[in-house]
Amino acid sequence: MAGGTVLFALPEDPLGPDSGTEQLRRIRKAVEEQGLEVRWARTATDARAVLRTEAGLAAAVVAWELAPGENGGNAKNGGNGKDEPGGATVLRQIGRRFKNLPVLLVMTDEADEDLDHLPLWVSETVVGYIWPLEDTPAFIAGRIAGAARAYQEAVLPPFFKALRRFDDAHEYSWHTPAHAGGVAFLKSSAGRAFFDYYGERLFRSDLSISVEELGSLFEHTGPIGDAERNAARVFGADRTYFVLHGNSTADRMVGHYCVSHDEIALIDRNCHKSVLHGLVLSGARPVYLVPTRNGYGLAGPLPPAGIGATAVADRIARNPLAQGAVSPRAEYAVVTNSTYDGLCYDAVRVARELAPSTPRLHFDEAWFAYARFHPLYAGRYGMSVGPDTFGGPERPTVFATQSTHKLLAALSQSAMVHVKPSPRAPVEHERFNEAFMMHGTTSPLYPAIASLDVAAGMMDGPQGHWLVDEAVTEAIRFRQAVVRTGRRIAVAGDRPAWFFGVWQPETVTDPATGQQHTFADAPADLLRSQPSCWRLEPGADWHGFPGLGEDYALLDPVKVTLTCPGIDATGRWADEGIPARILTAYLATRNIVVEKTDTYTTLILFSMGITKGKWGTLLDALMDFKALHDSDAPLDRVLPGLLAQHPLRYDGITLRELCRSMHDHLRRTDLVTLLDRAFHELPEPVTPPQWCYQQLIRGGTERVRLADAPGRVAAAMVTVTPPGIPVLMPGESTGAPDGPLLRYLGALESFDRAFPGFRSETHGVTTDPETGDYMIECVRPDRRPGLAEGALPRQAAGEADRTTG
Repeated sequence: MAGGTVLFALPEDPLGPDSGTEQLRRIRKAVEEQGLEVRWARTATDARAVLRTEAGLAAAVVAWELAPGENGGNAKNGGNGKDEPGGATVLRQIGRRFKNLPVLLVMTDEADEDLDHLPLWVSETVVGYIWPLEDTPAFIAGRIAGAARAYQEAVLPPFFKALRRFDDAHEYSWHTPAHAGGVAFLKSSAGRAFFDYYGERLFRSDLSISVEELGSLFEHTGPIGDAERNAARVFGADRTYFVLHGNSTADRMVGHYCVSHDEIALIDRNCHKSVLHGLVLSGARPVYLVPTRNGYGLAGPLPPAGIGATAVADRIARNPLAQGAVSPRAEYAVVTNSTYDGLCYDAVRVARELAPSTPRLHFDEAWFAYARFHPLYAGRYGMSVGPDTFGGPERPTVFATQSTHKLLAALSQSAMVHVKPSPRAPVEHERFNEAFMMHGTTSPLYPAIASLDVAAGMMDGPQGHWLVDEAVTEAIRFRQAVVRTGRRIAVAGDRPAWFFGVWQPETVTDPATGQQHTFADAPADLLRSQPSCWRLEPGADWHGFPGLGEDYALLDPVKVTLTCPGIDATGRWADEGIPARILTAYLATRNIVVEKTDTYTTLILFSMGITKGKWGTLLDALMDFKALHDSDAPLDRVLPGLLAQHPLRYDGITLRELCRSMHDHLRRTDLVTLLDRAFHELPEPVTPPQWCYQQLIRGGTERVRLADAPGRVAAAMVTVTPPGIPVLMPGESTGAPDGPLLRYLGALESFDRAFPGFRSETHGVTTDPETGDYMIECVRPDRRPGLAEGALPRQAAGEADRTTG
């Protein structure tokens, strides 16, 4: 690995004013001649700044008696809270930031005394000592460079290391892909532009599975197999599989393996559509578990009372699809963790509650791959469920699917499946691998494999905690800044009140002292280290979810939900409101794209790539929107694109008038309540999803308007964003004309007509281009499921029970 940076955390004259400084300068020059860059920090404060910002460090040279700098030795800045030299603070910070970074400690001439006065932990931290005046600069620089080179080689995870070595060999390509290291692109103008844009390295590393030195993704051998095993160790799994087509494929893969035709699957209704696709592939019969919802319309966790053995058995008994199942027992359960709005479960408790009902539990953790690496999330992720936390024969096999690229550092579509099997439902690798190969590709993109390998390497050791803690800290700072901005405006008294908020508790309590703080004034160290600050206490108004148990669910700090006026978490309407769709439309004009927008809330994700500059820009945009609203600015100043697209609808309207009009419409139609009813009063299941898909591809379905839809069987899933959760599944009845589903879809249709440009993103709904009517895909009336098409007889007595194998 070429290059690299070495930190010199040294005062100008650690050895005395006569010869020490000049000798260190000679050492620095000799290190630079070895091809390494030197960053010189003269105080502990300066050194900490380098450690925060320079991830490419290859070694560090530290003087024990380094000047502390401003607040250098306190616990907040890396010290132990006691009076200690700056060098000790730097060593502690290195241990928290890097895994096995080589550190050499600079000593004075009094060797025996220096070594005797050092704490014992120092010898466990450093790799050696330097007496600058006892050896030549070239020799000392060689020691530093040797340690740096060894670290740079060791820090690379298995597959990426092998890929670099193969690339460095500069071998000719005699295999696919046909671009042959990018050479083919150089033979046309468009291809040359493509090659120049991405650079040669990408194309040289785009290789074929014929390259045996790099192993096999399907056979899990060689460096690829080593990388998967390394990832399993890092993420706490017994086995890990690299998936190159996103978490959607991982979900389908696990579902296809875990449940078979006409077996029962327990499905969190707050699931991703890929989970349904897995049911279509397997032919399983879904029994849905219904999550809670609050007044904002946000989906909450599955209530504890709804996942216990009695509740699940009752739900299965009342489900018509279960009557045609091969067994009344569920073979598989899926829970979304964390939810899209950042609610994460006590995973062990969920496993204990569901264990009597299923031998296999799948946590869809698409947005939660970082959980293992920060103490806030201890026990709240799938791989925390194991024999050490859930002993005994009832423990289910646990799968966790993670979209690694979403909130860790990996290329798009990179995902992992983590497995922790139990004796109750063993997972034989060879059998699971059949499902893996069915959903994989024989032409994997090697840079994507490398990115998964590197993502695991980045989270290995203390650096994983450092990276997640940084994201948590920035999210906390933003959360507090939003609240403090409102307080500052109120104190100034020279403008209308601040109307943005953050969905979070108003107060938190320090468990060590019992002292209560307002959230805006709580110490950042408390908020980033104490899970109790983020728990959803039963009955608390701020979250608005009913039926939660103590310590059952926790709000993830890095998923920040901004609230707009109009309604609160308990569902109380306000006279005035600012629908969130208007805010996010304005933010888009500022090139700020949020993750999700609901009726009066919008979700912001604080990933490892978030900086103070990014969230400061967002806060500035919120201030500007408020100023435009306060001044009742015309829409051509706020949303000029909207006015250009729909001049007849919005000409002459101001921002405040648009907010008032949209809020009045939402309140009058009571869209939030209709949404709540549609998601709680589930449609009646009529037939399994697989049968509906068979009709869809064989002309057995038709698109019908909502007015003609009552009593029909849905042939395709309907998912409305917001909130991004399926409201109608294939095989379910659309219900009565005045039932919850059709009333809700009708209210959305009415909203879209009233406010063009703010249309809901609705998968499974098409719009008539002439009338604007909503249309949904339904099974034709002459295609009704019978025994031959929709169900199989119950499993004959004596057949094998899949729960034991």
